[in-house]
Amino acid sequence: MTTGELSTPAQDQELPESLRETLAGHYYTDPGIFRAEQDSIFHQNWFCAVLAADLERPGQFQTVQVGRESVIVTRARNGEINAFLNVCRHRGARICTEETGEVRRSFQCPYHAWTYGLDGKLVAAPNLTAMPDIDKVEYGLHKVHVREWLGYVWLSLAETPPSFDDTVIDDVTTRLGSPDAIVGYDVEHLKLGRRIEYDVKANWKQIVENFMECYHCATIHPELTEVLPEFADGLAAQYFVGHGAEFGEEVKGFTVDGSEGLERIPGVSEDQDRRYYAITVRPQVFINLVPDHVVFHRMFPLTAERTLVICDWLYLPEVVDSGADIDKSVELFHRVNQQDFDACERCQVAMDSRSYQKGGVLVPSEHHIGEFHDWVRERIG
Repeated sequence: MTTGELSTPAQDQELPESLRETLAGHYYTDPGIFRAEQDSIFHQNWFCAVLAADLERPGQFQTVQVGRESVIVTRARNGEINAFLNVCRHRGARICTEETGEVRRSFQCPYHAWTYGLDGKLVAAPNLTAMPDIDKVEYGLHKVHVREWLGYVWLSLAETPPSFDDTVIDDVTTRLGSPDAIVGYDVEHLKLGRRIEYDVKANWKQIVENFMECYHCATIHPELTEVLPEFADGLAAQYFVGHGAEFGEEVKGFTVDGSEGLERIPGVSEDQDRRYYAITVRPQVFINLVPDHVVFHRMFPLTAERTLVICDWLYLPEVVDSGADIDKSVELFHRVNQQDFDACERCQVAMDSRSYQKGGVLVPSEHHIGEFHDWVRERIG
């Protein structure tokens, strides 16, 4: 072999039965592929956008990035959540430039003062009375489909959204074995105890793949494997339908040092106690269930190589209202997040290497990631 040449990649040869191929490296860096994912995945599926409790009063709003679209999510005067594309119907100016805020009755475009009600209807514009042929509904903001579930606002930019049951609920059912297994955690009525945002310099798929497997757990998650000893063997909870990883014998709670946790959520059954369940809801949500709290991740892919991850720690309302110490439970998964995202960034910088041009391999405990790769391929063609 001449100096500077590379040996033939494994994927050019027949792989051993133990291995499966991954996506090729350019799937994680190519702007064209990322655009296809925006069009065919983020614009077509249900996308978890906002914690509904963050929009407590009429007129409160958040702007969120869904694929290439900025979306205004707000609470109307009748209490319902509405969502609109953040684009003025007059000349296309962005209406809301802040990530969060509150208006009294309407949204006004800062360019020419076209004004829209909390229901999206055009309510005022300079010289509007001189244009009686303008339909105020037709020229209102473009609406986005909305669904509330688990206390979060889910959006679909598709003209005809996919069945929520056949996508979001089905992902939970496939993981837990039953759509009712999550009910006892009463996620909808839990209260935000802590929120941490992570700006990850990695493609969104790197983060999904990392969350789905535990082959790395013994290497980079010492605190997590102390609490969940079976993770040291490399098989993630998501590898088995309905399985929850059991706490270690000496572990008292899902905390950074295994110390006592908080009051158990009343609906959590005996067979779910002292167990951890991880759920991936495609394309951008991770739900982590433990007896006394829920850790909820929302991913916002910003570029092919940058992803914002917002992580919420949710507890019983009385726990949050009492000022109970939640630091040890937050610290455990905060460390896990930091360790995971560091690993994703280490992978991301190698995706354009000649060594990874045709991708890598998945060992048996990671074979289920191949199903996610197939799901991506099917959608972007």
